[in-house]
Amino acid sequence: MRKKSGMTMVEQAILLVPEFENVVRKLEQQVVLRGQSKSTLNNYIRRIALFVIHFGKLPGQIDPEEINEYLVALARDPKSPSRSSFKHMVYGLRYYYRLMGMNKNAIALPSLKKETKLPVILNYQKCCIKSLSQDNQSLDKLDQLEMFLSVLNFP
Repeated sequence: MRKKSGMTMVEQAILLVPEFENVVRKLEQQVVLRGQSKSTLNNYIRRIALFVIHFGKLPGQIDPEEINEYLVALARDPKSPSRSSFKHMVYGLRYYYRLMGMNKNAIALPSLKKETKLPVILNYQKCCIKSLSQDNQSLDKLDQLEMFLSVLNFP
């Protein structure tokens, strides 16, 4: 196993803002007491560490307007790894604010809507082909059906 070089984001955040170490300790204690997942804790801590590194101070010391601007920039950033990283940032900040007794700030964060995907709807021709292919019919019959439907100009 290769040894990592350099510091982790959490270590960088603690070096930049020493009080962040107490936050990490409190978050770890709460996760243990609540029986929550260790991976959830790690995701939240990493996201909060990125936040601390960006601003150079703890989230509780930052104006809510600045936080909103940061979150908007993060949501719009085409280089952002994924929607889940944005969610972890918001949920991590909520967790932080609730832990620190700043419930007003936790409620003020944006609610995240789940993206809905429309179902795939097949046309009649594709339904027939799909049905025959599932019945393990020969490819000759599928080809014949496709030709027949195309002669009829069926969509």
